[in-house]
Amino acid sequence: MAKFNKKKSGDLPAISTASLPDIVFMLLFFFMVATTMRETTLKIENHLPYADQVEKLEKKDLVMYIYIGKPTEAFQNQFGKEARIQLNDKFADLVDIRSFVAAERASKREELIPLLTVALKVDEAANMGIVSDVKQELRKENALKINYTTRKGDISSNKGN
Repeated sequence: MAKFNKKKSGDLPAISTASLPDIVFMLLFFFMVATTMRETTLKIENHLPYADQVEKLEKKDLVMYIYIGKPTEAFQNQFGKEARIQLNDKFADLVDIRSFVAAERASKREELIPLLTVALKVDEAANMGIVSDVKQELRKENALKINYTTRKGDISSNKGN
């Protein structure tokens, strides 16, 4: 009888790397599409207050953001420790709000202008006087749809944070 010899070599065949560039480009394309870029770099401290009844804004591209709070430590030497207004990536004064709203309106199509909303992201420690002044400037520019951005939760349950 004939004997069959088994091959005892435990070598595995080499893995083909021909499809590796395709996989790398698919991953690169996926992350390029799925990643969103940060629109604004915050230069103020912005600890939002808590609210128990909140609604989510549907169309975020129709929202203009105004940030109010004291400058971060990096900017306190230059701008002080009092609450300041930030529009996009720069500090602003009250007189700049009207031009900011006008520029945002000009960048949108005419049929979308009535749907624009101003979202106030106000630090919980900010003085209400500056918020009232901002609202007065918004009234002068006829920007009457105002939203206060908050965190969801009850104040009493988040006292330790």
